[in-house]
Amino acid sequence: MAKYICTVCGYEYDETEGDQENDIIEGTLFEELPSEWTCPMCGVGKEDFEKDFYDEDEDEDEDDE
Repeated sequence: MAKYICTVCGYEYDETEGDQENDIIEGTLFEELPSEWTCPMCGVGKEDFEKDFYDEDEDEDEDDE
């Protein structure tokens, strides 16, 4: 599962955790978030998020061990 970072405020959406405060269950992929979902911290839309590729690299390193 991946993490996505808000480019405006730095909020991190973690697919593993979801967004419990906004009724997004654990395991919800970023692509599956409702189109009206916005950053809980600053209110921008999904288009202002970028995938955290650094976090993905860490997951791959753990798999190699």
